[in-house]
Amino acid sequence: MLKSRNYHRTGPDYRFDEQVTFVDIKQVFGLGHIRLGKWVENEERDKAANLIFDSLADLAFILKLPPKALGLRETLNLAFGSGGQKGVQAHYAPDRRELALAKNAGAGALAHEFWHAFDHYIAPKSFYTSPRGTSFASHSWIADVKPKIHPLNQRLERIFAVSLLTEDGEDGHDYVSRAIALDKQHGTQYFSKPTELMARAFESCIESYADITNPYLVDETLKSPLFDAGGYPELAHREQIYSALLAYFEPLGVALGKE
Repeated sequence: MLKSRNYHRTGPDYRFDEQVTFVDIKQVFGLGHIRLGKWVENEERDKAANLIFDSLADLAFILKLPPKALGLRETLNLAFGSGGQKGVQAHYAPDRRELALAKNAGAGALAHEFWHAFDHYIAPKSFYTSPRGTSFASHSWIADVKPKIHPLNQRLERIFAVSLLTEDGEDGHDYVSRAIALDKQHGTQYFSKPTELMARAFESCIESYADITNPYLVDETLKSPLFDAGGYPELAHREQIYSALLAYFEPLGVALGKE
């Protein structure tokens, strides 16, 4: 249960032990609307607000982004304890542009779902695809949708290439091969989807960041059955992906700061 569980985070102190609210989260991170479930008690609400605030602040810090950038120009909405799916700790709903965290099981999934939200948001800005569709940039890239020429978009494509292709760009990375093997093993078409490959690549880089540990933001990419089965990039591969992520997000943050 959220009220009784402790999350042992290490990292910068953004709140100085002050209690924050979901209104603070909306304002600091530039989110759209926030929905709280009607069964969320006051104590749960307050604890969740601190956990989510710290997690988003950590994410901005790791990506070297201004905090407000995480709201994706106020298009990203957040639901806590509301709008969840049975048996799912968290999910991103493209039709509502909403990142939903389950009240008692949403821990560890925020980074993964944020990538889905970003992947969806950036697709029509990076590729010639419908802005109203549910297309994602990673899927557009795999499908050879025509890209929009821009230096930042080329850096985004570099993230996909480093994550999913061999160094010469001729074949799928071993990370992709392992995901295909996992799908065959489980009789699914999930692990090898480009959207899921990239979300796992992204969250694994966030958890591997040396100076911050935050199990509410991301968990189990370094120690879990899925890690043991090869479902996440290996450590050396994560370093390459993180370098590509920074090469994209840091100048994006600079550009946003000039607006």
